[in-house]
Amino acid sequence: MIHNSPHHFVIFEKFPAQNSLKTIKYPIEGLGEFLESKYLRYNTQDFIENDPVCIPHLFTAKADIEISGFLSATISWGQRKTIIRNARQMMEWMDYSPFDFIMGATDVETERFRNFRHRTFSGEDCIFFLRSLRNIYQQFGGLEDLFRMPQAMDEQEVINRIMNFRKIFLRWPHERRSEKHISNPECGSAAKRINMFLRWMVRKDHSGVDFGIWKDISSANLICPLDIHTGRVSRELGLLSRRQNDWKAAIELTESLKLLCPEDPVRYDYALFGLGIYENF
Repeated sequence: MIHNSPHHFVIFEKFPAQNSLKTIKYPIEGLGEFLESKYLRYNTQDFIENDPVCIPHLFTAKADIEISGFLSATISWGQRKTIIRNARQMMEWMDYSPFDFIMGATDVETERFRNFRHRTFSGEDCIFFLRSLRNIYQQFGGLEDLFRMPQAMDEQEVINRIMNFRKIFLRWPHERRSEKHISNPECGSAAKRINMFLRWMVRKDHSGVDFGIWKDISSANLICPLDIHTGRVSRELGLLSRRQNDWKAAIELTESLKLLCPEDPVRYDYALFGLGIYENF
């Protein structure tokens, strides 16, 4: 467990054998070193196989990566094995050619998705998503332009970009129940799945986990994906004080991470996720 002060983060490391606590005081640079070591540990090719990001890694064409990534991110809640299995099912039903399917599938071919289900994401939701994606590629040439961000941004501008995307996505006729699958930060959602998708598309580094195929958006403008695991670890580390896992918490966490790496704060999503999932921090 870690608490922060104006000058130090205080880390309490538990040693079960001795049933005691060891206290180490780190300056903020020390916390940065700690998180950097975890980032390097988990941001590797080995990470891909057991994460939903493995689905867009099946493809090399930009549009295929975008579409498969967006659909996989959309259903990324619950057990990762189930997420990956169901995302693969979508790709199989699109004959592993998501862009060609989106643009050219007949109504009969699209109807096969009527039987798709991932938790509360139903076949009806899936068909709506496929048709809305077709409309976006026809009208705007793809997803990237809907998220294109100026280099200097503030919190409201990030919300505006997500809300602009949401507004356009929901133009296609749909049942109101489908709207819950497109995050709404104006209503407090942490928008974890959209922020994760943006991380995949924007970030690029040595490991090749994230794709970095959207060149006009800076990694400095990304918001850290926030879920129950990263939220818990972030509070233990003193990076997050807000109790709810909502949009304000996602912003607070990202601002804390910017103190450690202003040009690429969401790199530490790997560290927080790995600490929570693999190390039960």
